[in-house]
Amino acid sequence: MRLLCLLSSGIDSPVAAYLMGRKADLVLVHMDNRPFTDDRSLQKVETLGDRLSEVLGKTIPLYLVPHGKNQETVRRRGQDGYQCVLCKRLMLRTSEELARELDADAIVVGDSLGQVASQTLQNILCEQRGLRIPVLRPLIGVDKLEIEQMAKDIGTYEISIRKDGGCTALPSKPITMARPAAMEREEGRVDLESLVQDAVLGTVKVRG
Repeated sequence: MRLLCLLSSGIDSPVAAYLMGRKADLVLVHMDNRPFTDDRSLQKVETLGDRLSEVLGKTIPLYLVPHGKNQETVRRRGQDGYQCVLCKRLMLRTSEELARELDADAIVVGDSLGQVASQTLQNILCEQRGLRIPVLRPLIGVDKLEIEQMAKDIGTYEISIRKDGGCTALPSKPITMARPAAMEREEGRVDLESLVQDAVLGTVKVRG
């Protein structure tokens, strides 16, 4: 079994990758959010990838997907409140396409229910609408303090908390209860499928 794991520079996704990496082969995929973050975020992701390879005892490939253009398009054409939920929707749809190319059987994400705006139950439903591949969420019911302790145990916590630029595309009032009909309208405004295809074409392998 091979799993495509979305890896950010934060605390949660490396822990999710570790948990699933004990059961299956992994492919790490990072959505490169520049210019809405800075190079420090990318450096952290590469270091996290190295640490996961070390702690799991196997070489894990890492791919970078250009995501900044998608963020800019959503920011320019969509409603402000939908930035986060459309961002996650684009990540999942792009991952679905990449999974086919990389022979992955499922997508792994570091979602913990209700922790941020894109991880409310209603938003999760909209974000994965129509996907034809399983999305695994090993941390969905885990408390933040428990996740942090697991990160410390596997040696990713100190890497994840290093300062970086953060995401500057965050809306002032992110929507937390997206509706399928509204999501479909917003997707049409940004031509979501075209953005997905461009992101897939721009993906590059940087590790493994």
